[in-house]
Amino acid sequence: MSTPLSEALNPPGPSGAPGGGVFRRAFAVGHVRWTMLGLVFFATVLNYVDRAALGILQPVLAKAMNWTAQDYANINFWFQVGYAAGYALQGRFIDKVGVRRGFALAVLLWSIAAAAHGLVGTVVGFMACRFFLGLAESGNYPSCVKTTRLWFPAGERAMAAGIFNAGTNVGAMIAPLMIPFIMATWGWQATFFVIGAFGAVWLVFWLKNYFDPEQHPSVKRSELDYIQSEVEPAVAQVPYRKVLKMRATWAYALGNTLSAPVFWFYLYWLPPYLNQQYNLGISITAMGLPLMVIYLMADVGSVAGGALSSFMISRGKAAIPARLLSMLICAICIVPIVFAASASSLWSAVFFISIAIAAHQAWTANIWSVAMDATPKNAIGSVYGIGGMCGAIGGMFMTQLVGHILTVTNNNYSVLFTMIPCTYFVALAWVYFVVPRKVEVID
Repeated sequence: MSTPLSEALNPPGPSGAPGGGVFRRAFAVGHVRWTMLGLVFFATVLNYVDRAALGILQPVLAKAMNWTAQDYANINFWFQVGYAAGYALQGRFIDKVGVRRGFALAVLLWSIAAAAHGLVGTVVGFMACRFFLGLAESGNYPSCVKTTRLWFPAGERAMAAGIFNAGTNVGAMIAPLMIPFIMATWGWQATFFVIGAFGAVWLVFWLKNYFDPEQHPSVKRSELDYIQSEVEPAVAQVPYRKVLKMRATWAYALGNTLSAPVFWFYLYWLPPYLNQQYNLGISITAMGLPLMVIYLMADVGSVAGGALSSFMISRGKAAIPARLLSMLICAICIVPIVFAASASSLWSAVFFISIAIAAHQAWTANIWSVAMDATPKNAIGSVYGIGGMCGAIGGMFMTQLVGHILTVTNNNYSVLFTMIPCTYFVALAWVYFVVPRKVEVID
């Protein structure tokens, strides 16, 4: 018996004939676009291994350097300052120089910044390293989104976005498995050196294999025609002043500002929360299994969320309404996280958090696709950069808010888990009323 997910991946073609699904189409018209998606997926894995390392190591570093909760919040705050500053710059830079060169430079710089963490031993030193890491890592998502916009038609975009965004959770799962081993063998400094070195390996594969569709030496004409099957206005390089006037820019920017900081909360504060709430002590290995379950569910949500709107599109629903309905379903699924703080056991809390983080990743795949569907391809890096910058600024305030709330409530997480669902419904209302229902025409 088929399921909505299997039908989204392989929906019937005309008159019920097979051949309309993602994987069948990949074999029918070519598979180069999936190779390009694989490259940005692995970059996203590296991106999140790099940034998740600090959260995993927090109990050890806090004990070694006498960090307070506010010290840790301040260190993460400076990552987000760099992340916000870099987003708009990198999004525009990628539109100008192209994904191939822009993304290569971003990964090179963030790998150097990640390795530099192993050379410092003070709060101020970590703040500086996190700032430069954020500045460079802000190039990841504008590059991934632009790659998806260039290589995938509307019916596959949310699925593709969900797949590369699943790299965030793969990275977050690898980190608690890999980092304790490296730390036990060579020390915490070596952890940062090793994860920085991974970026150099990825760069070799990227520079050897990535090209835009029209320049790729291996893409077949049938696949290129399929990728470019949508009819949209021909647009040259879009001036930044016009990008700032687009409805799609601000629909995405504010929607992302409200929802994206929630994932920062998960990434930075779940390990300390689980460590404190369930007496895991300072053993980071003990957190590995709960975090793996949480982030595995996030991967499932990321792909399933893209599949959900792809399924709706395959049944004749227009792209943007399909994304909006999918986002509503996701927002409803996040509501039970309010029970996480009062859960009676570790695994009860893991259950509520897992559902919420899966729904968040499904939401993300669709809000990114809304931005792609409504934006000319020559402006998507700039639009995503502006929205990402706004989301990072929201994350900065979220980090400070979390640190303040935990300080004044003696590390009580109940208020935070209650606030989370509200942000999605407010964001959805904004996007619904502001976003255009097709690619925005630039005058």
